[in-house]
Amino acid sequence: MLSTKICDLLQIKYPILQGGMAWVATAELAAAVSEAGGLGLIGAGNAPGEVVRQQINQVKKLTMKPFGVNVYYLSPFVEEVIEVILEEEVSVITTGAGNPAKHIPRLKERGVKVIPVIPSVTLAKRMERTGVDALIAEGMECGGHTGDLTTMALLPQVVDAVEIPVIAAGGIADGRQLAAVLCMGAQGVQMGTRFICASECIAHDNYKQAVLKAKDRDTVLTGYNGHFVRVLKNKLTQEYQRLIREGASEEELEKLGLGRLRAAVIDGDMQMGSLMAGQVAAMVHKIQPAQEIIEEITAEASEVLQEKSSSLL
Repeated sequence: MLSTKICDLLQIKYPILQGGMAWVATAELAAAVSEAGGLGLIGAGNAPGEVVRQQINQVKKLTMKPFGVNVYYLSPFVEEVIEVILEEEVSVITTGAGNPAKHIPRLKERGVKVIPVIPSVTLAKRMERTGVDALIAEGMECGGHTGDLTTMALLPQVVDAVEIPVIAAGGIADGRQLAAVLCMGAQGVQMGTRFICASECIAHDNYKQAVLKAKDRDTVLTGYNGHFVRVLKNKLTQEYQRLIREGASEEELEKLGLGRLRAAVIDGDMQMGSLMAGQVAAMVHKIQPAQEIIEEITAEASEVLQEKSSSLL
């Protein structure tokens, strides 16, 4: 029942992609998600090409199933990361924070599927014209970098605007939500926050515990000039908001944010680290293997869809 066009396109069992979160989405997590039947993704972030190559090779040792790389287009290493992806014959990439159009011809020649993350209908149409294979429509409920439309509002508009498959992201953590977006025309989901608490995720236990303790209103948007990031509230967000109120310059705000994600994910700094997490953090209740997460979500989605189908007949 849960096999969709995305499953066929990416050769995966379940229509679930793991978010390409910088520092969080390493080889260990990507391999575990792929092995469980979803699509695991390495988060390239700002890493140099050779670091990404090491991660790719590590995944290859852990699974024979398809996996991908998330390419962050604001990275100074994006060109060498693309070269590594081509050399290592990665089957799929997702992209964010930029336009992959200039790389698409070479990627398509080598059979690489290209799936950009988009926050608007306008960008969805533009990306479709460049020849991408699918789109990830990400609502502002997501953790990390966000747009300004909710998933509920954005997703159906994007589905109606394009012919290629659409994957829903932002505010998705269980099977009810997977079932809901499938009913809205999505061909799959991308989840990030729930996978932070996968057993295989290398994120510091302090970070995982912060997600587990989160309540419904515990995330906040920080940012400026239309560029916003959703994180859990802590001393860093309070300092950021203070600087905003005092009219701090962009340089001051950028300086405050430097290295904060690594501080949270790797060092476990819960006060001054950037605890990127979505609004569904309050729905994550335990640390468990990626396979168990995927099995729970798909089983619940199947049950919901069957119940609703029966009740409407």
